[in-house]
Amino acid sequence: MIIHRFDESNSILLQFISELRSVEIQKDRMRFRRNLERIGEILSYEMSKQISYQKQTITTPLGTKVISLPEDKIVICSILRAGLALHQGVLNYFDQADNAFISAYRKHLSDSEFEILVEYLASPSLENHILILADPMLATGRSFINVYDSLKKLGAPKEIHLFAVIGSEEGLQNVSAHFPENTHLWIATVDEKLNEHSYIVPGLGDAGDLAFGEKMQG
Repeated sequence: MIIHRFDESNSILLQFISELRSVEIQKDRMRFRRNLERIGEILSYEMSKQISYQKQTITTPLGTKVISLPEDKIVICSILRAGLALHQGVLNYFDQADNAFISAYRKHLSDSEFEILVEYLASPSLENHILILADPMLATGRSFINVYDSLKKLGAPKEIHLFAVIGSEEGLQNVSAHFPENTHLWIATVDEKLNEHSYIVPGLGDAGDLAFGEKMQG
C-alpha cells in the first residue's frame, strides 16, 4: 500500500485536526462537520495530482487555451454515517464523480468484542473507475476491509484510494495486508494505539456521534 500522511509537515491542515480533537471545539457539530469536509477537500486536492489528465482546448470570450483536465471516471463511496461530511468535501472537488453509499457499523457482542456489519449498499458499477473509499476513522481497519469485500461484486476498479482523517498504526497494518499493493491511503494523521474498545487513542472520540448526534443501537 502507498501511504500519504500529512501530519509530518506543517500546514493549515493541522489546525483543522486540532479542532476535531479538542474537547471544547468539537462540541460545535457544525464546525466538526465542516472540518471533516475541509480535510476531505485537502485530501482530494493532493490525490488529484495522481490521476490521469488529457489536454483539451477551452474557448474563452477572447480566444482559446489548451488545458489539462482529468479524464478518469471516479466513484466516491462513503461509509455511513460518519463518512458523510468527509464525502461532501471530496465531492466539492471531484464534482463530476459518481457516488456510492454503504453502511458499516459496530454491532457489540460484549463490552470488548464487536463485529462490523454491512447492511446497505447503493453504488454504480466500479469497473475501470477510480474508487475513493471515505471514512474518517481508521481504527482496526475492519470497516474498510468489509466494505471493500462487499464492493468486489460491482466490478474491478482501475485504482483504489482510501481517505481517512485519523488512523491507528494497527489499522494501517491491517488495511495494508488486505488491499492490493497499489492501493493509495490518504490520511491526515496517525495515532499510536487503540484502547480496549478499539477506539483510537488519543483520537477524537466517536466521529459519527460528534457530527450527527448520539445514536441508539437496536
